[in-house]
Amino acid sequence: MGRVLRVAAARSLNTLGRQILSVAVGWELYERTGSPLTLGLVGLVQVLPVVTLFVPAGTAVDHYDRRWLSTLAAATTAAVGVGLALASGFAAPVPVYYGLMLLLGGATALHSPASASLAATIFPREQLGRANAIQSSLQQTAAIVGPGLAGLLLWGLDPAWVFGLVGLTGAASAVLYRTLARPPRASAGAASDRRDWRVGLRFIFASPLLLPALTLDLFAVLFAGATALLPIIASDVLHVGPGGLGVLRAAPSVGAVVMALVQSRIGAWKRPGRVLLVVVALYGVATIGFGLSRSFTLSLVLLAVGGALDNISAVLRMTLEQLVTPDRIRGRVSAVHFVFIGMSNELGEMESGVVAELIGTVPAIVAGGAVAILVVGVVAVRWPALARMPPLHQLKPPD
Repeated sequence: MGRVLRVAAARSLNTLGRQILSVAVGWELYERTGSPLTLGLVGLVQVLPVVTLFVPAGTAVDHYDRRWLSTLAAATTAAVGVGLALASGFAAPVPVYYGLMLLLGGATALHSPASASLAATIFPREQLGRANAIQSSLQQTAAIVGPGLAGLLLWGLDPAWVFGLVGLTGAASAVLYRTLARPPRASAGAASDRRDWRVGLRFIFASPLLLPALTLDLFAVLFAGATALLPIIASDVLHVGPGGLGVLRAAPSVGAVVMALVQSRIGAWKRPGRVLLVVVALYGVATIGFGLSRSFTLSLVLLAVGGALDNISAVLRMTLEQLVTPDRIRGRVSAVHFVFIGMSNELGEMESGVVAELIGTVPAIVAGGAVAILVVGVVAVRWPALARMPPLHQLKPPD
């Protein structure tokens, strides 16, 4: 349990720091420029490294000590915090901020596959599900606390001091990773596998379990995610203003934290594939209900339910990947997974905005939920092995 908490704390501190940086950088740059485009570019420069570096990041994770790579990524986050503190203190040009956020995106591209692969290496197979639930609960808590903490700090402190705090959280994360025992070295595997970056893609597309699980999550987030439209819902549908918007944004994470705590205390699912299909379908139903709701309370409940269902899906998907992936290619598989899931969030926000512009906000949300339900039916028919999947701890990587 000590190792579980150390890894969970290290990953959560990293998440907390990135959340604080995102809010603080956006606030300072918008105050300086008054341009919404500036905010969009902050997000873009963080996404670019995730897409462009997944090949070298995944390869590095499969060839080098994952503990050290996680430590390096966390230390880079700390360095970005210190760099932003100096940039803010000396009123550096805006491109300097973009450069530092680009570096943060590179650190994230390395940290995600390295830390996920590290957890799969050091925890016993039968404990992975519970360990992932604990990590998820702490990371979701960080996702809730981070933006609010950033707002409170910015209310009373100069942004430079807020950035400096991220230097401390990043350093603490790096120290926690460094105190972990050295993980066992991955088996070498075939020489062709060691050289070929495409082995992660081929493994995912050949897996009768991992591919449908990722497909479910990809399309559920792509079509049924309503986060990008919450400002419109808060302003024009529910009429609750910016304060209500903040509560709406927090509701899914609250639901996810509660469900993560529940999952950390219950036994393993006997039919995890069926559970995955059901929760994604229910996620679509909750999205439809949210789109049709005119009650602030009901909308909050439905968003929290959606967050809880998404947490079940995320924990099952993460544990499934860790258990069926051979350790020699784990980094490359995790890097591909991170690209697809990470990009689905960005593409989902774009899709929501385009569809809402064409047919209206409420119809766009309702249609997205309906598409998620349809995708569940298609996946269930196309990959029947998913519904028959045994308990996760019984799964093993292919020879």
